[in-house]
Amino acid sequence: MIPGLMQDVPLLTTAILTHAETAHGRVEIVSRTVEGRLHRYDYAGLAARTRQLARALQGLGVKSGDRIASLAWNTHRHMELFYAVPGLGAVLNTVNPRLFDDQIVYVLEHAESTVLFYDRTFAPLVERLADRFTTVKTFVLMSDADSHDAGAVGALNYETLIGPESDAAFAWPRFDENAGAFLCYTSGTTGDPKGVLYSHRAVVLHGMAAGLASAFGLTAFDVVMPCSSLYHATAWGLPFICPINGCKLVLPAEKMDPASLQELIVGEGVTFSGGVPTIWTMYLDWLAQTGQDVGALKRVIIGGSAVPRAMAETFKVKHGVQVLQIWGMTETCPLGVVATPTPSIAALGEDQVDEVIWTRQGRLQFGIELKIMLEDGSEAPRDGETSGALMVRGPWTIRRYFRKEDDALLDGGGWFDTGDIATLDEHGFMRITDRAKDVIKTGGEWISSIDLENIAVACPGVKIAAVVGIPHPKWEERPLLVIETHEGRTVTRDEVLDYLRPRIVKWWMPDDVVFAAVPLTATGKIDKKTLRAAWNGHLS
Repeated sequence: MIPGLMQDVPLLTTAILTHAETAHGRVEIVSRTVEGRLHRYDYAGLAARTRQLARALQGLGVKSGDRIASLAWNTHRHMELFYAVPGLGAVLNTVNPRLFDDQIVYVLEHAESTVLFYDRTFAPLVERLADRFTTVKTFVLMSDADSHDAGAVGALNYETLIGPESDAAFAWPRFDENAGAFLCYTSGTTGDPKGVLYSHRAVVLHGMAAGLASAFGLTAFDVVMPCSSLYHATAWGLPFICPINGCKLVLPAEKMDPASLQELIVGEGVTFSGGVPTIWTMYLDWLAQTGQDVGALKRVIIGGSAVPRAMAETFKVKHGVQVLQIWGMTETCPLGVVATPTPSIAALGEDQVDEVIWTRQGRLQFGIELKIMLEDGSEAPRDGETSGALMVRGPWTIRRYFRKEDDALLDGGGWFDTGDIATLDEHGFMRITDRAKDVIKTGGEWISSIDLENIAVACPGVKIAAVVGIPHPKWEERPLLVIETHEGRTVTRDEVLDYLRPRIVKWWMPDDVVFAAVPLTATGKIDKKTLRAAWNGHLS
């Protein structure tokens, strides 16, 4: 081997910030605050305040390798933490506030976080749990100075903390690009949450790749509003993708209700947004009720669970908005695939493009390898029909969970078992058919709960459709359909079954339909573990 003669510059998140300040310094960042006002500055302002925060963190004694926790929404202050903490060589532990109390305590203790930054919204939560935090020594309330309440924890005020610090040039430390940057925990639906430690290298490569035309396709002409939470796998990487590409950034804080989103979408000229299906279900229903339009919105990425076809059709036909499905997980930083068309698909006509884009989670992207493994250990053919365990590897895929001795990989080949059941087709498109733990096994056959849900949710009046396998004395398991209707709408069992009958094979027909609020996990997915427990004996 002869070594290359190129410069060895580490891939660090501060390089993104420096680039944004230099190349896109006047591009605006608009943020709601928890106080209810709109904060406006630009990438130059973000960089200046991040330098102030970095100096303040050093004043608190934060050093390389320390874990600094946040309990915060999608705001400009949280964005500043995203760059200042990793920029010092420390690790930002983004805590999901929707976890149970015991899980929140577990995450902070497991990470050994020493400083906790939190929005005023979470002051009661922090006060309630503070005595259980053994490693947190400093609390910082992320609020305006004139609305500060130190509370029983004696919290410092964010603005007072950084205000005296200089925003002048700062010598960001240079270190190994494989150093940890973000510590994101899974939602803990099966046991304790597991920590996934993103490296600077993984974050930067992911940010570069996700903005490509084959993925999100963002440019400096886009106005982006992340409705995926900053605490959830870094909001799908948008805090890095946007400054790389010079996009105007709009941060909605905790206000994810349709009216609040609409105010920003129309008022700020949002062209691109993304979030879980439940957000867009409520938004489309609100648009139908109010008769309003979507302004300049052109594209919406939807992940977390499969996109109902009816949702994609409504966005396109009524509002001219293209829906892009994505698949990923905390363990993939999080982007895995994106459903964007290719010439070979486009040649088949618009209807076929819609069919592929709306029914597949996405296609292969550079940086992520996929394969489907069968039960006998062989690789499945890429025929779009043969399903098996979805395996993934790449430079932003997990190797080992935080504080775990064993690699999280299947074998020495470096493949990570995602826990999903999927297919791959000849065009490189992947389709999730189920989670391994959610697939319904009935009489030796498999029923895809995802496919059945996607059909059921299109029934008029249905807001959320959840399908779980319930023990059956003869067939091992049979599907139970749990329906949550739109507010003010009445739907009957017979109406749902009549809707399903011509659209599914007979043995997929749910043994019963029940109407109840559908529980969601901390990341907005249907909580099937809770549903199975609640309805376990229903078919006995």
